[in-house]
Parts: sequence; C-alpha cells; structure tokens
Amino acid sequence: MTTNSLTTSQGAGRTGDKVFSGAALTAGCLILAVLFGVALFLVVQAIPAFVAPAADIQGGQGFAAYIWPIVLGTLIAALIALVIATPVAIGVALFISHYAPRRLASGLGYVIDLLAAIPSVVYGAWGAAFLAKEIAPGYDWLANNLGWLPIFQGPASATGKTILTAGVVLSVMVLPIITSLSREIFLQTPKLHEEAALALGATRWEMIKMAVLPFGRPGIISAVMLGLGRALGETMAVALVLSSGVLTASLIQSGNQTIAAEIALNFPEASGLKVNTLIAAGLVLFVITLAVNMVARWIITKHKEFSGAN
Repeated sequence: MTTNSLTTSQGAGRTGDKVFSGAALTAGCLILAVLFGVALFLVVQAIPAFVAPAADIQGGQGFAAYIWPIVLGTLIAALIALVIATPVAIGVALFISHYAPRRLASGLGYVIDLLAAIPSVVYGAWGAAFLAKEIAPGYDWLANNLGWLPIFQGPASATGKTILTAGVVLSVMVLPIITSLSREIFLQTPKLHEEAALALGATRWEMIKMAVLPFGRPGIISAVMLGLGRALGETMAVALVLSSGVLTASLIQSGNQTIAAEIALNFPEASGLKVNTLIAAGLVLFVITLAVNMVARWIITKHKEFSGAN
C-alpha cells in the first residue's frame, strides 16, 4: 500500500469516527432534551392542581388525599407482579442457559421473546374474560381460610377483578422481559469461572450459585427494574382487569386503583382542573419511575465488581 493511499484511508477513518461521535452525542443530547421537555410540560400543567383549593380536587380533600391511594395501588400491583415474576423468570432463564438441550433452549427462548410482543390490551382481555372468573373461587378459599390476614380479608370479589388479579396479569407481562435479559446475562458468564467451579467438585447448581448468579446480579437487577418500569406504567391491562374503588388492604376485595389506569379511564371525559389533576398524577408517576431507575443504577454501581465489563 502506497503512502498516499494509506493517508487517504486514515483520513476516511478519522472522518467516520467524527461522524459517528457527533451522531452519538446528538442522540444523547436529544434524549435529554425530550426528557426535560416532558418533565417541564408535566410540571407546568400540574401546578394548577397543586395550588387549587382542596374542595375543587376530586374527593374534596386536596391533591395529596386524591393521589395517595392510587400511588399505593400502583406500587402494590407492581410489587405483586415482581414477587410472582422474578423467581419464575430467573428459573426459566437458568433452565434455558444451563440445563435445557440446545434445540429446546433456542425454541423456548424464541417463545419467551414472542410473549413480549403481545399487546397489553390482549393480556388485559385475557385477564378480564378468563383469568378473573377462574381465579375467583380461589379468592373465596383464601377469605375462608386465611381471612385473618389483612391482605386476604373477605368478602372476596365475586367477579375476581381485584388488585391481586391485576398483579398476576402484570407478572405475565413482565415475565418475558426479565427472562430474556437474565438469560443473556447468564450466557455471558465466563466459561473459566464455570469450569473452575466444576473442576473443584461443585455440582451444577453449586456452580450456578457460586459463578453464574454473582456474575449476573447487576443484570438481574437491571432486568427486574425494567420489568418494574413496565408494571408501574401499564394502563390498558390494569384498566380492563381491575374493578377500581377505594383503597383497601385486602388484595381479594374489589377496590384500589393505579395511576396509569386512573388517567386512561378519566382523561377522555376530563376538562378544566380535572385535566390538570390527571397530568399531576402523571407527574407523580414520572417521579416514581425516575426514582426507581436511580435506585437501580445505584445498586448496580455498588456491585459493579461483578459486572461483565470487569
């Protein structure tokens, strides 16, 4: 290769690097600008609800009294979803990555990925038309046998459309997200770590416990938090499954509501201050989601010595 051609190739490479660097910087700045614009819009539109007289807000007791029950309902539904989905997702991911034969693993992985593509309204219709009816007798059993616990206190809902049913539907929705990400993390575990554990006499489960799970811990946290983000913001599935009502500690009674479902059900007919109130509720959900992501980032950074990059 001549000197001129080498110089031309190096110049083209530097130009490509500059173009890519500029495009990446522009994309990053654009994301921050959009996020700032959304936050600014929510704050400006929510101010009238924050400063309005308490009697003008739905319920007549002010915005704090209005938003607190649906914030709790949102967190309860998301927590139920994670409690159900996380162990199942991790178990499926470990089976696909370390136990299943290669052909079966690839097929299961494809099916799990397909579950993530199903629209939320389909999950909601399934939950309202099938799951709620089938699970209602189980709620009667819980009320009769475990009713001394506040979360299972009766009378149980006859329709089955409760916050627990909504949490079950949400768990099915977040399951493919957590499973797919966890599976990819587990597959990236250094083979030397796995082989060293097996060479020392560890069983397959002991190897997973000593090598795979510590390595994948930041990835599992990221996957769970991503699933939590979807559970917090899910709208149509919860709106179809949940019979909204006042806040109650029982998971099997009719009642409770989430922020996203509250906005979806009331926004089309809202006007005036009611619109500002719903936007203020959206701002609260925005802050909750941002706080969850910040906590997740802090946890991942705290355990960065286990990350794949290190």
